[in-house]
Amino acid sequence: MKSKVLKVVKIGGKLIENEAKFTEFLKDFVALEGPKILVHGGGNLATEIAGKLGYKTQMFEGRRITDADSIKVITMVYGGLINKNIVAKLQALENNAVGLCGADGLSIVSEKRPVKEVDFGFVGDVKKVNANFIDSILEQNITPVFSAISCTEEGVLLNTNGDSVAAEITQAMSSIYETELYFCFEKKGVLADAQNDDSVIEEIDREKYEELLAEKIISDGMLPKLHNCFQALEHGVKQIFLGDFKLLKKESVYTKISN
Repeated sequence: MKSKVLKVVKIGGKLIENEAKFTEFLKDFVALEGPKILVHGGGNLATEIAGKLGYKTQMFEGRRITDADSIKVITMVYGGLINKNIVAKLQALENNAVGLCGADGLSIVSEKRPVKEVDFGFVGDVKKVNANFIDSILEQNITPVFSAISCTEEGVLLNTNGDSVAAEITQAMSSIYETELYFCFEKKGVLADAQNDDSVIEEIDREKYEELLAEKIISDGMLPKLHNCFQALEHGVKQIFLGDFKLLKKESVYTKISN
């Protein structure tokens, strides 16, 4: 029987950019008991820096199209600037951490997304996660901090949706731990009305999800997020929560996803 609960937390780029909220979030993250993993985004900063370098950012259904120039920027921003800043802040809060991407220990192996209606370029879909390698870090009481970059078996770095990375890690670690997945972003949860931040849908099961899709209430970046949620529940993840920077305290309203 699995005795430990592992919490995997994904934090969105907009929260990282808000210093006050990000600082509060990190304190709450450090306060979590037991083993934990942090996965971070950073798309807005990558877009900003790419723009300054003269590169145009293209999106399709909430996912970034990544050409040869963009993957260089993403590697620098996600794997370098953002990742190491987070690790440094966790160390300052006396939470021993190590910054990783999928190439480290071949922890997140993916394959280049095949070209169908859209060529996503250097974008990866996760193929497998090295749960034993990640567990070896957790066993040393070190917190892994993953950027949203994976790696092919041939050694090619690929931009990978951060929500997918978090979901795939949580699923893989379910073979060793009881797992919980938290998506912390700029909203209080999944909204019934995108223009009303207080219209949080507090619980979504599969039937409710299908209703929301049919009514086109869910769109853009929330589509892949919820798709990942239900896929994770089908592959061993016990509980999933979505909310803002206060989510880890569970003191305010949030969304819980269930089968």
